[in-house]
Amino acid sequence: MLAELRTMLKTPIIVINYKSYPTSIGRKGIDIAKHAEAISKEYGITIIIAPPATMISRIASVVEMPVFSQHVDPIEPGGHTGYITVDAIKDAGGSGSIVNHSEHKLILSDIYKVVKLLRQAGLYSLVCADNPDVAKAAASLGPDIVAVEPPELIGTGIPVSRAKPEVVRNSVEKIRSINRDVIILTGAGISTGDDVKAAIKLGTQGVLVASAIMKAKDPRTVIEDMAKKALKALDEA
Repeated sequence: MLAELRTMLKTPIIVINYKSYPTSIGRKGIDIAKHAEAISKEYGITIIIAPPATMISRIASVVEMPVFSQHVDPIEPGGHTGYITVDAIKDAGGSGSIVNHSEHKLILSDIYKVVKLLRQAGLYSLVCADNPDVAKAAASLGPDIVAVEPPELIGTGIPVSRAKPEVVRNSVEKIRSINRDVIILTGAGISTGDDVKAAIKLGTQGVLVASAIMKAKDPRTVIEDMAKKALKALDEA
């Protein structure tokens, strides 16, 4: 799976978590997806979008790019009212899922089960971690992507790459000590292209971003700035 992921996903990577903002549904949610698709193709980078579960099918049918669920439950199909299964994500056209976001946390055993279920279904897993030790534990479970996000910085506009660069460096070091292949992202407070550039220079391969795009007056401009600065960071590496 990791070898295939490396082939499919070109670094740098930008993951846009739609969360539940007003812009995450309907026409606005689709427009953001189309902007992301156009910029991804123009600049040759990977942009993954994670809309609400109710929008996965609608968006996956109109763009050619990875569409992730924001969450998946550690369950097999059956009598589980209100839960989201891996099979449901796949049937809707999704290609993976965020797992253990700080706003929808799971215990470690459930993270392991979800990663396993996603892998068995041929879908990708992006596991979030709030500190270097959790990031290391997450990486040991064999996900495709690990994203480090200190929860106290989420939505603040203060990027982790500036406020807590040591968290990113330490996370990269600990993850690489046990998993040389997993893709590493960082998030929390990522607002501009310069934040993306700084994150990549700290050893990551991209970012997980939400409000900076979902609340922007001009989402396309923000996405394009991030794409440009991400490529610049790689060129200067």
